[in-house]
Amino acid sequence: MWKWVLGGVALGTVIFLLVIGVDVLPVLLLAGLAALLFNMPALKGLTRSFAQPLRAAAGGAISFQDIGGQASAKQELVEALDFLQDPEAVQELGIRPLKGILLTGPPGTGKTLLARAAAQYTGSAFLAAAGSEFIEMYAGVGAQRVRDLFSRARQLAREQSRQAAIIFIDEIEVLGGKRGQNQGHLEYDQTINQLLVEMDGLRSQKDDVQVLVMAATNRADLLDDALTRPGRFDRIVRVELPDRAARREILELHTRQKPLAEDVDLDRVARETFGFSGAHLESLTNEAAIIAMRRGLRKIQQEHFIEAVDKVMLGEKLDRRPSREELERVALHESGHALVAEALRPGSVASITITSRGGALGYVRQAPQDDRYLHTLQEIEDDIAVALAGMVSEELTLGGRSTGALQDFEQAFERGRLLIFSGMSPLGVVSEETLPESELHLALTQVVHEVETKVRALLQAHVDDLRVAAARLCESERLGGAELRRICGLPDLEEPLSKEMAAT
Repeated sequence: MWKWVLGGVALGTVIFLLVIGVDVLPVLLLAGLAALLFNMPALKGLTRSFAQPLRAAAGGAISFQDIGGQASAKQELVEALDFLQDPEAVQELGIRPLKGILLTGPPGTGKTLLARAAAQYTGSAFLAAAGSEFIEMYAGVGAQRVRDLFSRARQLAREQSRQAAIIFIDEIEVLGGKRGQNQGHLEYDQTINQLLVEMDGLRSQKDDVQVLVMAATNRADLLDDALTRPGRFDRIVRVELPDRAARREILELHTRQKPLAEDVDLDRVARETFGFSGAHLESLTNEAAIIAMRRGLRKIQQEHFIEAVDKVMLGEKLDRRPSREELERVALHESGHALVAEALRPGSVASITITSRGGALGYVRQAPQDDRYLHTLQEIEDDIAVALAGMVSEELTLGGRSTGALQDFEQAFERGRLLIFSGMSPLGVVSEETLPESELHLALTQVVHEVETKVRALLQAHVDDLRVAAARLCESERLGGAELRRICGLPDLEEPLSKEMAAT
């Protein structure tokens, strides 16, 4: 309140002096200087906040043994980090210490966990930051933060009586993007320039603290070439999605503290979750535990994991309820997907459902017997056939199509493009950049139409089975793979868990 009173008095005084003809400029200058001195502590704090060192994180909370899968990434990291553990041998052999390690790979694969485990493995001080924390609109702030980060890392190592420090920068593509792309603002370039200087090691070679920079990104293509050259980021470690064995190991880690029922088979869950990252698997085990708690159970059962996979893939069940006519159409659509999938890949269908989840009114889940990384011509054509089967089944039983097949068409043409640009079409080996759009359109149309003809003939021979399966689906909203095989008169193989193949 008193500040408002003083402000009013000062303003009145200035107006009075102007009225009587007094020059008030010297008075205003003195008043401004006094205000600046009075507020100096606040201004100093503001300046410090722009250049404040970034947060420290506890590096000893996790080890490599606590990270499931990623055996090759961990081995490559350990080999690189051994340089920090035996500096005498490094010096005797004339080895230049590594300056940086770049972790690249899809989101959720454990890049941050690997960096924290590296800090414990080497007994180093650990400092973490995000790339976005260096970027500001104020000139020079980002570069100052980079200098402070390296200074803080050395100071932290000295305080902890350690010979090395690890700086981890997450989402480094924000900080280290290619230079020259921000025409109206050079702050980005100044910031990355400062990082390049710090990683060049222009400091004295007798520095008592060795600093290793670790960074993570899922967009390595955006990084500046000067940043990824040897001498800065000397090692680039790929952290890929886990394979089946690695998924099994990750599931074991995340269920160590969870009570599991006797019917839980983590091998089957690992087979189902092809394409899941470590983060997905952690969410899967957590959702399974939540489902068990909602049902008042003390142990997590296999059915809870099955439902959790659906939830992680597609989201929670929706309250919307299609009309009877729409439900029958969805049931026929999904039954067509399942029947063709089972005919082309015996024993692959795990379940069919017409329960709405996320953006899907229904879906079919298929289980690959093994993780697939290469695809033959026949496998790609089978994928296209499964995608088109829903639409064809609607035509054969209801006499027309619906918009429910839109995503199926997108999937079919995506697989068709893969077929063409892999050199498996009549066009032979072609370049995606030079192939005219008209020729691409004709080739895609030819591939899809040929597969559609085969699917139509297959479903026409099983149209009665298709109707029976759809009727069962409308009654129970879910149909197991074993029951589908009984309806179609196919051998009842062991029913595996699955992955989503088609969604309406």
